[in-house]
Amino acid sequence: MLSWLKPSPLLEEQEQQWLLDTFLWAYEHFDGDYFRQHTQLVLPTNAFFAGQSHSVAQMAEQVFTQVKQYAGLEKWPLVLVAPELSQPQRFPRMEFANCLRGPEAQLLSSDGQVQLSYNPQQINQPQDLIASFAQGMARVMIYQGGHLPPGGEQYLDAATEVVASFFGFGVMLSNTVYQFRGGCGKCYNPYANRSSELSEQQQVFLLALFCHIKGLDKGAAHLKGHLRSYFKKATKTLRALGQTSADPLLLSLLTKEQG
Repeated sequence: MLSWLKPSPLLEEQEQQWLLDTFLWAYEHFDGDYFRQHTQLVLPTNAFFAGQSHSVAQMAEQVFTQVKQYAGLEKWPLVLVAPELSQPQRFPRMEFANCLRGPEAQLLSSDGQVQLSYNPQQINQPQDLIASFAQGMARVMIYQGGHLPPGGEQYLDAATEVVASFFGFGVMLSNTVYQFRGGCGKCYNPYANRSSELSEQQQVFLLALFCHIKGLDKGAAHLKGHLRSYFKKATKTLRALGQTSADPLLLSLLTKEQG
């Protein structure tokens, strides 16, 4: 009789399961050891993105280099090109030794570079720029790995956002799903917004999953105000999953990585 008083879940069971499955897929295929030992929660602060620039191109290059490092792809042949120089490209074949990510990764061979570009409109919306770079690098990693995400090719775009969150960029991804137009709309620039397949609730769930696995409690502090209740609800759900899930890998991450 009082069921109507129960809070509604943040996500439907099917979408929550896909996010969990895809995060675990990323863990299994994209260097879970590096994730455990080195991946950190990247925050939109000067501590993570320091440096001064005197042009749009210089700022884009600085942010690109920083995102590349935080993603653990500093050894990958990824280069930034100006938008006007961006062209269709053939994805190169790469071979690595030791591991895929981090300074210990060894690029044994590659028959080319991967060119990424940027949206100049995002220079004044740095969280969009950071999240867009993270998405682009996640897509490169998926192509290099050659493993389709759960659900197949039709979920590839959404999976790039999961992998970008797996890289540690969940705060920026969550904050840039939707941009408020403001009171008069004069400062709103729709061309600067990044493209997102996942909803705010889905992005925040991934962020909460990342923070729960890592034993972090600072993720919500950097979210937009209206997203923090989503984070709290997702964390509660994940605590329950840590007690009830039948997935051994998920259980191991939810209960052993914290500390």
